Amino acid sequence: MSTPAVISTSRLIPAPAAEIFELLARPARHALIDGSGSVRGVQPGTPERLSAGAKFGMEMQIGLPYKILNQVVEFEEGRLISWRHFAGHVWRYRLDPLDDEATTVTEEFDSGAARWPWALKVLGWHRRNLTSMNQTLARMEKWAQNGRSTP
Repeated sequence: MSTPAVISTSRLIPAPAAEIFELLARPARHALIDGSGSVRGVQPGTPERLSAGAKFGMEMQIGLPYKILNQVVEFEEGRLISWRHFAGHVWRYRLDPLDDEATTVTEEFDSGAARWPWALKVLGWHRRNLTSMNQTLARMEKWAQNGRSTP
């Protein structure tokens, strides 16, 4: 059985799409909602707010600490944002507003352009990422329910 190139999960978040997009467009806030536990903070020089083509560095840790440089590859204000790093796979968020106070958020891990897709499969990253993505959306929902400041 082959591993799909795109895995995704969705959740209804009780917040306007514009506020959710602001959370996603500000790298310094990513650690608030990160369900993987790997995002630690931003690197110096990272823009406060992302835009199309923006590059941003993150402090990460999976076992050992490391740094990663990402670039925004899709950007539609209030609706879509995605980024990738040197390995080629894409993290994507799609926002579908239901009304002024509720948005369906879909998080996607797209390995279609990954440089080493076999490594992602062997290491079980699709399964792990789906678990982390569900935790991220749960943290985002908590963020929305708690006054949109902390998860």
